[in-house]
Formats: sequence, C-alpha cells, structure tokens
Amino acid sequence: MLATLSCVLLTLLVSQAQALYFYIDGPVQKCFFEDLPKDTMVVGHYKATQWNEQSRTYVDNSEMGIFITVDEVFDNDHRVVSNRGTSKGKFTFSAADSGDHRLCFTPTNVPSTSGFLFSGSQVGGIKFELDLAIGETSNIESSDKDKIQDVVQKVRDLNARLQDVRREQIHQREREAEFRDQSESVNAKFVRWTIIQVVVLAVTCAWQLSYLRAFFIKQKLT
Repeated sequence: MLATLSCVLLTLLVSQAQALYFYIDGPVQKCFFEDLPKDTMVVGHYKATQWNEQSRTYVDNSEMGIFITVDEVFDNDHRVVSNRGTSKGKFTFSAADSGDHRLCFTPTNVPSTSGFLFSGSQVGGIKFELDLAIGETSNIESSDKDKIQDVVQKVRDLNARLQDVRREQIHQREREAEFRDQSESVNAKFVRWTIIQVVVLAVTCAWQLSYLRAFFIKQKLT
C-alpha cells in the first residue's frame, strides 16, 4: 500500500468545538482517533489547499478531491462513513456506541509534492484545515434548526402567495362567469325584442292589407 498511515491521538470534551490543521504529502492518508460516547454527533468542516510553487503559498485546487472514512475501531473497524467530496465540504456522523473512532482523510487528484513554511521548513504539499464540533445532537444542530426554520417560513410564505393567486384566479373566473351570464341575458332580451318587433310589424302589415282590401272592395261596389 503506497499510502502511509499517520495517527494522532486527540482527546476532546463533549459539546466542544476543535479546530486544527495539518500537512499531507500528496495523496497520502492522514488519520487520527476520537474516543466518542454513545449517541454523540460529530460535524466536521474541512478545507484542503495545495502548495503552489509560483506564488509560494497554499491555494485552492478545484480538481482536488478528499476521500473521508470513519471506522469504529472497537467494532473490528466497522466503517460508518465513506465519502468522496471536493476540496472543501462538510461531513457528519453519529456514534452508535462508545469507543474509539478513526477518522481518515486522503487527498485525490494531486501529485506528491512538498510545501514550505515561512521559516523555510519543508512540509506536505497539501494543507488540511479541519473544524470539528463534537457534542450532543441538539447542541450541534441548533444552527441547522434555525436554517430549517427559515426555510419552513419561506415555504409558508410561498404557500400563502400561491393561495392568494388561487383566490384571485377563482375571483376572475367568477367575474367572467357573471359577465357571460349578463351578456347572454342581454342577447336573449335583444332577440325577444326583435321577435316582438317583427310580430308587431307583421300584424300591422296584415291589418293594413286587410283594411286596404276592404276599402277597395267598398269603392268598387259604390
């Protein structure tokens, strides 16, 4: 196996946040152990940067990936986390039982290069920054709950707007139906009035013809 295992033992208190950084020699696995109580949630934020020889600093590399694993040492190295992420991200897991957990990080898509500190000391070509929050689920997820509440409120506002739009659509349909009924009523009245006018005109014509016929017959007889 080309990757070498470097283990650092860290003891952290429950409900404590710990920030650290270390250097990795290219695509080499770096591990450390955490003794976690049962039902403890761990949230980790990480960022990996690569040594740039031209700028002589550690810079972001969008092509770099990080392979993250978490194993339960007390349970025959049972793996609870296996995640391939980008050079910057977040991972979470909950301890199913009390005991040592091995957290390992392996950079991918990077060459085996070295970096240098300001003092001139040679270090690994990858600088890995890790911020761990270890504690009870309620304490760690408090910020996430606030974000969820914001999302829920936005969803409620969106639903309220949709309801307003729906009511407006129903109102428009009712107004259209009312206008249609009025138009049909006006058209029906117009048709009836036209028929009445035609009937009156026909009766008037018939009466005039009858009157003229009677008048001419009377004139002929006299």
